[in-house]
Amino acid sequence: MKALSLVNGIYYEHFVQSARSIAENLGLIIAGSIIYAVGINGVLIPQGLLSGGLVGLAVLIHYLLPFTAVGMVYLVLNVPLVFLGLTNISKRFVLYSLFGLIFLSASLSIIHTPVPDISDPILAAILAGVICGTGSGLVFRSLGSSGGMDIVGIYLNKKFGFRIGSVLFASNALVLAAGFYLYDIQLSLYSVIFIYTSSKVTDAILTGFNRRKSLLIVSENSEAIGEKILKKMGRGMTYLRGEGAFTRKEKNVIFTITTLTELPKMKELILKEDPEAFIVVNDTLEVLGKRHGKKKVY
Repeated sequence: MKALSLVNGIYYEHFVQSARSIAENLGLIIAGSIIYAVGINGVLIPQGLLSGGLVGLAVLIHYLLPFTAVGMVYLVLNVPLVFLGLTNISKRFVLYSLFGLIFLSASLSIIHTPVPDISDPILAAILAGVICGTGSGLVFRSLGSSGGMDIVGIYLNKKFGFRIGSVLFASNALVLAAGFYLYDIQLSLYSVIFIYTSSKVTDAILTGFNRRKSLLIVSENSEAIGEKILKKMGRGMTYLRGEGAFTRKEKNVIFTITTLTELPKMKELILKEDPEAFIVVNDTLEVLGKRHGKKKVY
């Protein structure tokens, strides 16, 4: 009986975790799609700007054929991509993406917010980029997407090794080139500002605004430096075993994580203990896990 209860408890816990994960991912997709639709319908389209990818193509078709709805055109353009994803990409990703596609298409068709009175197209492009970038970032934090060229990018990456970022860049460039030729050159150029701003905000949402720095420290006084990092900086650290290529002498290499604001103090502390210390500082987009014996992340 105890064994049966234990098994049932494990299955129940697994079910709860799965349900929570699904709810979180769907919630991110819903929130992101709504915010993205607000940026497109509330700022981008009223200003006559273009987006990239399939959304940009749907917007361009709407400009050329005003009777078409952006949301419906976007949905139709994605139909072949969904079939492509179902046969070549993770089913879970495609199912989440299918939900995101349908919800974003519905949001683009239903949500119409008051248009802000912005006469400067550059400011409008920046505002639209911030709003749409926030929406995209929330969607990408889920296990899916909202359809579009993301599916093509993943497929080409798996099939031919193309970089996803390169595929997305090419799709954006093609839409803007079409806008140059078919629509308005000046507004298409302003759209570059929108795409750049949107991509930067998306990156910030994905990686967090509080980026951290990782440090590799090679020093003869690694023990003293490590003690100061633990006690004065309150930061966790790890000793990596290293060997000097010239001296063939074994030594400890310190690996630690710090924030951008703490970095100057960290370097000062290290160089005070060893002015000859060799320090490598790298950008770290995301840090997960716990410090040993602590509840905080590294």
